[in-house]
Amino acid sequence: MSSQATSEADSPAGVVPAAPWRVCEVGALPQWRLAVRFNDGTRGTVDLAAIVTSADAGVFAALRDPQFFSRVYLEYGAVTWPNGADLAPDAMHRAIREHGVWTVEA
Repeated sequence: MSSQATSEADSPAGVVPAAPWRVCEVGALPQWRLAVRFNDGTRGTVDLAAIVTSADAGVFAALRDPQFFSRVYLEYGAVTWPNGADLAPDAMHRAIREHGVWTVEA
């Protein structure tokens, strides 16, 4: 993974999100994709290209800048960016367990 964050580093002292669908590791990949690992060991890819490049991208439009996209981090087990954009870890986990990838549509 080119850019990595772990939930332990982004949690208050002594608090580690324990739900199996919480993301514990995230890394930015080319073309608006992320590599993720969950507390239960599930691994997969998140494809954000459709929403990031959409005319209706909203808060995700800022992620078009590769440098900003790479600033991804974890907050309490959720994938987050400095502008407040975030992803639902439970939906991500469900899709990745079923398909190995979660494609976020616009």
